[in-house]
Amino acid sequence: MALLFVRHAQASYGTDDYDRLSPLGWTQAGHLGTWLAREPHGFARVRVGAMRRHRETFEAIRRAFAEAGHPLPEPEEDADLNEFDHGAVIRAYLVERADADMRARAGSHDPTVVGPMLYAAIHAWAHDELEAVPERWGVFGERVARAGAAAADATGDGPTLVVSSGGVIARLAQQALEVPAARAVDLNLAIRNASINEFSARQGRLRFGSFNTLPHLAHDRRLWTHF
Repeated sequence: MALLFVRHAQASYGTDDYDRLSPLGWTQAGHLGTWLAREPHGFARVRVGAMRRHRETFEAIRRAFAEAGHPLPEPEEDADLNEFDHGAVIRAYLVERADADMRARAGSHDPTVVGPMLYAAIHAWAHDELEAVPERWGVFGERVARAGAAAADATGDGPTLVVSSGGVIARLAQQALEVPAARAVDLNLAIRNASINEFSARQGRLRFGSFNTLPHLAHDRRLWTHF
C-alpha cells in the first residue's frame, strides 16, 4: 500500500484537555514507530493533521525512526485531516434529541455510557438530524474527501504516511467502499487508537486496503483502546 493512515494514539480522555496524548498514548505511538521503523517503508511524504494529538503521535513515530537510523521527511500540516468536533455533536444531540435518562448520565466518563451516547449522537448527525453543530455531516465529508485527494496526490512522490483521527479515517473508508453513512458511524466507533489503515490511490481516487490493524500492539491487549 502506498498510503498509510494512522489514527492518533490515545488522547487524554476524561481530562480538561483531551487534545494531548495520555501516557498510554505515548507508549502506543512509540510501539507504532518502532514497528514501522523495523521495515522502513521508504516514506517520501508525511502529512499530519493540525491537532496536538496528531503532532505528538507523529513526534513519537519520528523519534523511533531516528533511533533506527531512518529519518522521516518533514511533516506537511493539513487541517482537513482534523477530527470533527465530538463535543459539539454530543451537546447538540443532548439538547435536541436525547431523552431525559441519557441527559442525566451525560457527565459520565464510563465508556459503557459514553459509547452508546456517542453512537447515537454521530448517527443523528450523519442523518442531518442536528441543527446546532459547527460542521454539517456533508461538509465534513467534503473536507475529508479533500484531505484524501491531497494524500493521494502526495503518493506521486512515493509512499506516504498520514496521521489523522478516527472520524476522518472512517469517513475515507466509507467513501472508498461506497457504503451508506451509517457504516461510517460503525467504522468510526470501531477504530482503535494508533491503528494502521491502508489505502492506495488508483484512477484519481482512494481504494481501500486494510482497516484498524494493530500488529505493533499484538503483544499486549492492555494497550488496545478506543477512547
